[in-house]
Amino acid sequence: MNWKEILFLSCLATFVLLVVLEESDSAAVGTRKAAGEEDKESVKKKIFIQESDASNFFKKRGKRATKSRDELNAETRQMLIADEQRREYFEEQRNKFENFVKEEHKAETRQMLIADEQRREYFEEQRNKFENFVKEEHKEQQERSREQIEQWRQYHYDGLYPSYMYNRHHI
Repeated sequence: MNWKEILFLSCLATFVLLVVLEESDSAAVGTRKAAGEEDKESVKKKIFIQESDASNFFKKRGKRATKSRDELNAETRQMLIADEQRREYFEEQRNKFENFVKEEHKAETRQMLIADEQRREYFEEQRNKFENFVKEEHKEQQERSREQIEQWRQYHYDGLYPSYMYNRHHI
């Protein structure tokens, strides 16, 4: 079978199925006359309204007529409620933003404190290294000076204790 025949048979089967289902739905609901009468009654109900509603319809004021005190009070209440809801919404949004800013500020402050602490530790370490270097240099300088003094004393020692040069009496 080629594809045209397959397409034709599937369309034919769909058509037959729809026809059979349409007949079964109408039989389950009832005759067409009964369905039509019900439709007319529902249309009448939609067109015609109850007497009380009709009298209120004509009693409604025109567009240019003044509003009653009750209508003004109701509109004012609605506006106040809407304003209150709007105020609460914006207050909530402002609080969320302020909390966000506080959290951001806390995070920035925390980062700055951490950076300051790291910087302080680094400079303290550098200062300690320098102090140790200075101490070592000072010790080495003292050692060199002591050695030089010792060498000078040994060179100039005359065998007497204390050495003669230092015990000379000047006349």
